[in-house]
Amino acid sequence: MGRITEAVKHILIVNVLFFIATQLLGDQMYAWFSLWFPKNEHFHLWQVVTHMFMHGGFMHILFNMYALWAFGTPMEQMWGRNKFLFFYFSAGLGAALIHTLVNYYHFNSGMQALVEAGFDQTEILSVLADGRYGVLWKTVLSESAMQNFLGSYISPAVGASGAIYGVLVAFGMMFPNAELMLLFFPIPIKAKYFIPGIIIVDLFSGLSGTSIFGSGIAHFAHLGGALFGFIMVWYWKKNQFKNNRWD
Repeated sequence: MGRITEAVKHILIVNVLFFIATQLLGDQMYAWFSLWFPKNEHFHLWQVVTHMFMHGGFMHILFNMYALWAFGTPMEQMWGRNKFLFFYFSAGLGAALIHTLVNYYHFNSGMQALVEAGFDQTEILSVLADGRYGVLWKTVLSESAMQNFLGSYISPAVGASGAIYGVLVAFGMMFPNAELMLLFFPIPIKAKYFIPGIIIVDLFSGLSGTSIFGSGIAHFAHLGGALFGFIMVWYWKKNQFKNNRWD
């Protein structure tokens, strides 16, 4: 890991500044800069980038910034500043894309079921825009379908986790035998086992709706960042592009 590199340092600083501003301005920052569902009135195009600098609490930003420093530093040392920045934000955009597509699936599935049951779509959207829901919707949607339907519209995505999952995958592909150790599981685990392991946990949590690490986690954003990170590193390695630095 060693000394923090320039791009990692600047990303970390911007994240901290956003976090401080969020503590001062509260909900207004979340309304402006979190990634909202495109049908939500709070959505703006810039949020596909700005949500990467927003965090839900101190532990959220602490773990993300630690991972950024620990895994992003060796990747920037290998790739150079510009290549790392391109990779980091591409993975973050990929995470936002997959997260939004999954939300569209959940939202459209719920909306279709409600409309087929006789509810008016315009009225449904009006109720959602007020931050409410119809009690009778529960007679049509299962508990999990209701949660997915409401969550996709009402709950914005925040955090650098998607981009960092891309960096984690890159680290695992470039340094597969590096030994990693968790604070709560102090046994060294090689990156080629540890990183696929946490991705499998996210996949299980996303598909089952049962989150091992707590609620409010955008599992498909993690998976999207990991997927885009894998595709980029695989392509670069295949074309020997990994040997080119972008300083």
